[in-house]
Amino acid sequence: MSKYSIFSLARNALGFHEGWGKAWRSPEPASEYDVIIIGGGGHGLATAYYLAREHQVGRIAVLEKGWLGGGNTGRNTTIVRSNYLWDEAALLYEKSLKLWEGLSQEINYNVMFSQRGVMNLGHTEQDLRDISRRCTANRLNGIDAQFLTPQDIKRKVPIMDTSANTRYPVLGASFQPRGGVARHDAVAWGFARAADRHGVDIIQNCEVTGILRSDGKVTGVETSRGTIRAPKVGVVVAGHCSVLAQMAGFRLPVESHPLQALVSEPIKPVLDTVVMSNAVHGYISQSDKGELVIGAGIDSYTGYGQRGSFQTIEGNIAAIIALFPIFSRVRMLRQWGGIVDTCPDACPIISKTPVDGLYFNCGWGTGGFKATPGSGWAFAHTIARDAPHDLNAAFTIDRFHSGALIDEHGAAGVAH
Repeated sequence: MSKYSIFSLARNALGFHEGWGKAWRSPEPASEYDVIIIGGGGHGLATAYYLAREHQVGRIAVLEKGWLGGGNTGRNTTIVRSNYLWDEAALLYEKSLKLWEGLSQEINYNVMFSQRGVMNLGHTEQDLRDISRRCTANRLNGIDAQFLTPQDIKRKVPIMDTSANTRYPVLGASFQPRGGVARHDAVAWGFARAADRHGVDIIQNCEVTGILRSDGKVTGVETSRGTIRAPKVGVVVAGHCSVLAQMAGFRLPVESHPLQALVSEPIKPVLDTVVMSNAVHGYISQSDKGELVIGAGIDSYTGYGQRGSFQTIEGNIAAIIALFPIFSRVRMLRQWGGIVDTCPDACPIISKTPVDGLYFNCGWGTGGFKATPGSGWAFAHTIARDAPHDLNAAFTIDRFHSGALIDEHGAAGVAH
């Protein structure tokens, strides 16, 4: 480190960051834009960034009813992977993973992407058949995938109970070495700063209360800060997409469910990969601070509350302790919930809608965070070109009429 850098760090540390500029502007909303993005989470901010950078769209606004990243972006467990079964889903998530691998450099912001690997456990003979099938499908698509025996698993994760008499016998696993975790807040902040530098107006505390239409076309939105006009509007509001669709006069085939997670007190490093299990609806990783980040499946009931039921957490913790008895005396520090919107086939909607100029990106269920850059990249293409990219062409709303569903329940059956 140079002498100048050392003195600069010391000066800013002692000066309480005096003179540091804001990461992004907070402008008043203009009366009109070329494109409005509703939703200031990771997907919405990524969409705005790629619209400006890749498609040179001029006037773009991101409208967020609260604060940036205050929805599901800040309420998830940050797992990133691409080892889905069907070609359509796997290729979309693989595009996202490739973007993750260079994202910090591209947007000049450290999103703390850590490729520590993701392990999906199998507890039954059927699990093993499904894992073997998925690994083979991944390799055919050029996606890294390994099949692990119980001995391989024990070598990678010595603290896991892989004995024959455990409650959930571990018979094997898939492993994606390029998978991992990232810092959710940094993703939102990084995309916000990068979008702002391309001229995007990021407007917080601006709730959309209505979608304006004329002759079957979108003309703008009504907000808590007045009317804003635009010929194109993209909606990226995880958990609340059906509410916005109702404003526009149509229904979406989605359900919104609470999704819970919790984090422990920090402990010494003992787990250097992500471990997931569809069968027990639990997954766990260890943060850079030493906290155990634990998640469960969605609560069975529908709703918009950012909290869930105690029995879901109770069952989740019991399963985690059965797999990792060493964690039985670790204390939990905090618990939180988000809202996920799920489609019948466990795949997202990235699509034009019955209203001309109105586009929806939703239905990611429990897999939205990992798709953040790829989702924004594909959605930006769809909005700018008024047509889907090949990567999201299969994820239109029309598939629920045609029957061309992409059933990813096997690879997306647990909260992640």
